[in-house]
Amino acid sequence: MRTGLLGTLIAFLGIIGAAYAASLAVPKERPILTITGKIGVTNKDNTAQFDRAMLESLGLVTIETTTPWYDGKVKFEGVSLDKLMKQVEAKGERVSVIALNDYATEIPMADFAKFNVILALKRDGEYMPVRDKGPLFIVYPYDSNPELKTQTYYARSAWQVAKIEVK
Repeated sequence: MRTGLLGTLIAFLGIIGAAYAASLAVPKERPILTITGKIGVTNKDNTAQFDRAMLESLGLVTIETTTPWYDGKVKFEGVSLDKLMKQVEAKGERVSVIALNDYATEIPMADFAKFNVILALKRDGEYMPVRDKGPLFIVYPYDSNPELKTQTYYARSAWQVAKIEVK
């Protein structure tokens, strides 16, 4: 009898612990990013949804770099994609990124840590509107490595990002 109660208590604590570990706050504002696929942390219908405040609460990283899309150096601020993938316990090799205009690109997840790629929310201190590559823009630190100044990485730099699927 005592062993049965102890087993039940351990199972209950395991369920509570798993539920706690897999939880993510619910967005208070309209979500601007939905992450699906092979993730361990969700907050709605097996997806991880983020509003701007939730993304910013992860901490912002700054990249100052030139790009093919703007004149001169531009300062981008955003969330480390490596950190964001760890936040949702992503377990894939690649991600598929889908923009508001249905542009899609695939990115190896290894890029995020290798090149310190960010999901930018701001350009030169201002939030990016949809008409100017916002609200979210994948930015590599192009000036840090000549390899990044190629069409391969420019094509991975999706703007108007709305969804990320971990594969």
